[in-house]
Amino acid sequence: MTSSDPQAMADAGGAPATRCYRHPGREALIRCVRCDRPICPECMRPASVGFHCPDDARAGARSIRAPRTSLGATLRQTRPWVTITLIALNVAVYVVTGLQAHASLSNPRNSALFLDWQLSPYAIHAHHDYYQLLTSAFLHLSPLHIAANMLTLALVGPVLEQQLGRRRYLAVYLLSALGGSAAVYAFGDRFGYTAGASGAIFGLFGVALVLLRRIGLEPQWLVGTIVLNFVITFSVPDISQQGHVGGFVTGALAGVALAGVPTPATNWRGHRIDAGRQAVGLGVLLVLVAVVVAVRSATW
Repeated sequence: MTSSDPQAMADAGGAPATRCYRHPGREALIRCVRCDRPICPECMRPASVGFHCPDDARAGARSIRAPRTSLGATLRQTRPWVTITLIALNVAVYVVTGLQAHASLSNPRNSALFLDWQLSPYAIHAHHDYYQLLTSAFLHLSPLHIAANMLTLALVGPVLEQQLGRRRYLAVYLLSALGGSAAVYAFGDRFGYTAGASGAIFGLFGVALVLLRRIGLEPQWLVGTIVLNFVITFSVPDISQQGHVGGFVTGALAGVALAGVPTPATNWRGHRIDAGRQAVGLGVLLVLVAVVVAVRSATW
């Protein structure tokens, strides 16, 4: 006979030992302060007062709203997976084009995939290759070209991904890529060829500038970076000026769609974000890009 045997304790005139509701073989000296069920040390979850059982601890965690950024995105303490994925996709496409026949990693422009995916306004109009408006944003002309774009994306992307949220951030990136391509199609050389993620990256510059005060970016660094990139755009030959400007304008409009028009008197504290209105605003911007493309096709 042992003192831990409930039946023996009962025969000896003592009260039976209380057992954990999840582990009947273990003695419980504590009860959950919410449901009053007995719990063993393994099942004890610290609470503001006393301890909770695992079931009530999970229920309490679900009832607590996750912290959100000023733009309504869930604040995540994780890696910027969308930015990482975009960089990986760009690098993967570059490697594939560079390893195809008639091309090399130093000059992938003659590969079959590159020739099919590059932005050719004439091909879009004559053969309805509208997919080039997006696929061209994942092509790059040289190691320096992709290195510069991916480095910029790695510097700007993570903070925007955290503040906008993954879905908003990806939407802005893709919309900016489409906006830059639409500008090339509408205003560029109709028999020219364009490729690169610069339109999307300039779009990130645009949205960052509009949301500057809201997401707490360093103004001097951001403005200086944007000015430097535009100086390079308009001073170095063979750079798609229309693509950069179109991407930047699209990104800026996306920022307005997400948070409204910023003014010096805007008070962001307590400003309520309407996710539905944001989605509608981005949808309207997508329609606007499509209208630009449609008008160019109709007036070719």
